[in-house]
Amino acid sequence: MTWPSLPVHINFTITDAIDILATSILAYYLLLLIRGTRAVQIMFGLFVLVVILAVSNLLHLLVLATVMQYLLLGTAVGLPIVFQPELRRGLEQIGRGRLFVRDRRAEDEITTEQIQHVAHAAFQLASRRAGALIVIEQQTGLREYVESGTALDARLSSDLLLAIFNKTSPLHDGAVIVRDLLIEGAACFLPLSDNTLSVDRHVGTRHRAAVGLTEQTDAVVVVVSEESGLISVARAGRLSVPIDDEERLRRVLSACLRPTRRRSQADGGLLANLLTRVPRAAQPPQEQLRT
Repeated sequence: MTWPSLPVHINFTITDAIDILATSILAYYLLLLIRGTRAVQIMFGLFVLVVILAVSNLLHLLVLATVMQYLLLGTAVGLPIVFQPELRRGLEQIGRGRLFVRDRRAEDEITTEQIQHVAHAAFQLASRRAGALIVIEQQTGLREYVESGTALDARLSSDLLLAIFNKTSPLHDGAVIVRDLLIEGAACFLPLSDNTLSVDRHVGTRHRAAVGLTEQTDAVVVVVSEESGLISVARAGRLSVPIDDEERLRRVLSACLRPTRRRSQADGGLLANLLTRVPRAAQPPQEQLRT
């Protein structure tokens, strides 16, 4: 016995392709906004709730399905509050036109000012034998570490860094997290590294924290030793040799914060922006960090 075949009509137009592409790009940028933050865990929790609701409807568990529906409804109302930092950052980028097109000249100016303030403050602190831990955020968000300390959202300056790491300051014990030209938080806790191959067992907690954070994120961390007054830079789970010259520190930071880009990507638009955000194998900076 043969079953009669049913005609299948597929009407896929160019409009459908544009619709799918636009939706995919929007979803991609929404994921970029929450990457590296606690919002990822929240989204995973919402996904679990949706799965439970789907299973309860499939098995006709009416009481559980009703409870889950009200729970998801209440959660949806609270989402704007939960994702307030990410929403604010996204709207700010849209207002500046930086969501789809990267202004590389503005990024270079921000990086130059970051390097100037951080390098100057680091050597001032080293001369005073004041320990410091300065984290410069890259693509991976560090919101969860900011929440472990004291939120500041203050304009970055070398004077403010000196004030924070003053030994009489209540915020000196911990890390400062810098994003663009803002000090997002101070007295923040960082994860310690257990990798004995990357960290000398004789180094202090600051150095282990710097390496530990760079093992998990793409941040660049400047460490000032309180005992020796020496300055090191941590990146990609590696710690540099001590740096004794401010100009050399600027060169190292410039190499870490300005990865080499192809000119075609620098002159591109949306496609170049997408390509530069695709994870690639880490390449050594121009001034190699040595352990």
